[in-house]
Amino acid sequence: MRSASSGIGQGTAILFCKLGAEVAITGRNEENLQKTAAECEKQNGKKALAITADLAKEDDTQKVMEKTIEHFKKLDILVNSAGIVETGTIETTSLQQYDHVMNINVRSMYHLTMLAVPHLVKTKGSIVNVSSVNGMRSFPGVLAYCMSKSAVDQFTRCIALELASKQVRVNSVNPGVIITEIHKRGGMDEEAYQKFLERTKFTHALGRPGDVIEVANTIAFLASESSSFITGAQVPIDGGRHAMCPR
Repeated sequence: MRSASSGIGQGTAILFCKLGAEVAITGRNEENLQKTAAECEKQNGKKALAITADLAKEDDTQKVMEKTIEHFKKLDILVNSAGIVETGTIETTSLQQYDHVMNINVRSMYHLTMLAVPHLVKTKGSIVNVSSVNGMRSFPGVLAYCMSKSAVDQFTRCIALELASKQVRVNSVNPGVIITEIHKRGGMDEEAYQKFLERTKFTHALGRPGDVIEVANTIAFLASESSSFITGAQVPIDGGRHAMCPR
């Protein structure tokens, strides 16, 4: 489970443990990672394998896969959930910001998936990528982020076709505004964040932001045999935002 030290990754790891899975988790923040591991242990009595790593670094990504296979001897599910937001337009986004977003949101996912596929082929496993409604629709002011998530969606569809003959399923979830820390880490102060959440009354058809567990439940469904005939899908978890048009 990529980046399980906070947000959607953390909530998904805890849910998977509650459902009886044995989980390996990774993230850069060791303290938060250990908190997630402890919460996982409360769910099923088995502490998650916590691997502190920066997935933007190739050696760290390699280490994550090696330690996971060494510990569990196999891999059934890969959840790619690491992601960052950088604000900016074509006039204000620096190449450094662009590279940062693309390296974490796309390149590290590509690399970890490359490493995971031989193991998933053996188990006929599944992959779930965490994308965004920003991959499906266009929004100003977060250009690099939107580009990265559209790349994740194309990545999902392409490898779903490439791996289908080997019975490895690949899908993505595309959340709208979900209550996590990602926007604050992207530069929003508390006042701006509260206004951002308030706007979901109008920007999301259901009139509210989503919760992490609502995303985690869908990830669990796509990872499980309950979705055995679904591959190459992008599932919006966005209160209807992807279907809306200004009037």
